[in-house]
Amino acid sequence: MTDERPDTGTSLRAIALFEATKGIFALLVAGALAAIGPDALQHELERVLARFGVDAARGGTAMLDAITPQTLHLAIGVAAIYAGMRLLEGWGLWRHRAWASWLGCIGAAAYLPFEVYALWQHPDWLTWGVLVINLVIVLVLARDLHRRGRGA
Repeated sequence: MTDERPDTGTSLRAIALFEATKGIFALLVAGALAAIGPDALQHELERVLARFGVDAARGGTAMLDAITPQTLHLAIGVAAIYAGMRLLEGWGLWRHRAWASWLGCIGAAAYLPFEVYALWQHPDWLTWGVLVINLVIVLVLARDLHRRGRGA
């Protein structure tokens, strides 16, 4: 690494760990969905709805009917692809790869409009926190890309 500020490597590694953690969590979700199966998932969702006073026969049937083996396989596939992308990005950022900075910057920036909308609808500390974390990630990765472009 040439003429790199000390905070850049630390920041990239922190983001790499954050992304890898999201990837591992997504793999756990995919594994849990695969292990539980659609019938048990429907049963647990009915139980949760009942706990919150929602009659599954009246208000929750659309959600319950949507849980089929096909939709569950689709959800598992999406979670696995998401996990792969996050783990790949984390590996690339850990190794200071420019493509990983591009992937992370574009990926995090894509969420920003949705986070601003969520903040508009539900202005609470959690929504603010998610927005701030994503803004910091975008700024750190954009700074890394800018430095690479200048040859610094």
